[in-house]
Order: sequence, then C-alpha cells, then structure tokens
Amino acid sequence: MSYMSDPIADMLARIKNGCVAKLNNVKIPYSRMKGEISRILEEEGYIRSHEVIKDEGVQGTIKIYLKFKSDNKCVISGLKKISKPGLRVYAGKDKIPTVMGGLGIVIISTSKGVLTGSGASEAGVGGEVICSVW
Repeated sequence: MSYMSDPIADMLARIKNGCVAKLNNVKIPYSRMKGEISRILEEEGYIRSHEVIKDEGVQGTIKIYLKFKSDNKCVISGLKKISKPGLRVYAGKDKIPTVMGGLGIVIISTSKGVLTGSGASEAGVGGEVICSVW
C-alpha cells in the first residue's frame, strides 16, 4: 500500500474527477476530518448526501453522492486545497477568507470543530484553512 501524504487533497481530487465523469457517487477512505468535510458539503448543498460505510476496508469508506443541476453540470464547479502538508495556512477570526465574493465557501478546522468560514466567524474562532469550494 502506498503512503498518501495529503488525504484531503486526494478526497477533493476524487470529488472533482467524479464531477467531470458525471458519476453518481464517489468512494473515499474514511477519516473523521473527511467525514466532517462531507457533512459541510451536504449542509451547504454542494452534494446530495454522504454515508459512512464502516465495514469496508480497515478504516471504512465514505460514499459521497454528487449533485448535478438540470443542465447536467455538477453543482461543485471548483474545489481548491488551501492548507497543504508542506505549507499550513491559518486564518485568525478577523482574517477568514471569502470565496468568489461570498458565492463559495471556505472550510476551516477550528478548536470548535470543522466549520465553514461564516460559521467560524459567527463562533468567533479562526483555524486552519482546509479548502475552498464554489
């Protein structure tokens, strides 16, 4: 088994590739962080749903059901990993970035859990900027 240096980037790549290939769903190895990112994507309306399947493999998998518009285009038009293993990106509570003038979301890992940028602002916390979605 190969070692993966950035599992979150792998997750985002799988979602992006699934959108391009117009797949109904994509499977991703489970981790708590990826589960939280999936939850936010679902809450914000970027994916139809997600489910955690615990009995697959050692750690289980997350099945993400992609969402498409009526013109068969994926609801997610872009995903970008911001904080990388070699260069972590942090934002204070007053410096949380916006995505495309508020049309997208930024996902942040905070002391209060994984939140969207607006959720982190409301909670008055900053943290590691994981990715942006639009």
